[in-house]
Amino acid sequence: MIGLALLLAGCSVASSPPPADGHGHDHAHPDHVAHHKNHGGMQHDFSDAEMWTKRFDAAERDAWQKPDEVVKLLALSEGMVAVDLGAGTGYFGARLSKAVGSSGKVLALDVEPKMVDFMTERFKKESLSNAEAKVCPMTGTGLAEASADRVLIVDTWHHLGNRAAYAKHLASVLKPGGSVVVVDFTLETDKGPPKEHRLSAEQVIAELKSGGLVGSVLE
Repeated sequence: MIGLALLLAGCSVASSPPPADGHGHDHAHPDHVAHHKNHGGMQHDFSDAEMWTKRFDAAERDAWQKPDEVVKLLALSEGMVAVDLGAGTGYFGARLSKAVGSSGKVLALDVEPKMVDFMTERFKKESLSNAEAKVCPMTGTGLAEASADRVLIVDTWHHLGNRAAYAKHLASVLKPGGSVVVVDFTLETDKGPPKEHRLSAEQVIAELKSGGLVGSVLE
């Protein structure tokens, strides 16, 4: 594992070589467990971006999230399109921007408009000219087919509803040889949501596979 608070499930289009990594949030909600496990995601209010940045961008996060290692596992190169799904306050923005270079593109997606506004201002302040924050729907990325080289999903997969259908959508937006990387909280860690809202690596891989992706655990 990359860290005590992470599980890595890498996946790629079946026709491509094995993949890279993922991204997201850390919260809890008293949803019905069976609903969460089968098709519902854990809901949470992320509208107060100024409040959440104190958690998402806290200095100690680097120690357990290990963002440099996550980005390295993505195997990004100059000119690629990297999608940060559930980007929150843009924690991974600068690292992804550097990895894809001036000819590449970073799309930071989130369902919460206030988070997107926060990221837009952040990217301006950090002079990330190749990074763009956009609002996406709950049911998908809003991206065109075959438009992304990498999709990173950090601490967010457990928030999604109908994950099998979402995985199928993700497979459709990948370019040939593209990959999705999911990073989420392990069942053992003391971080993240209550354990009943966490997912095992095996379940995440099964959900990705049901969408047409080939999955494996990265360590």
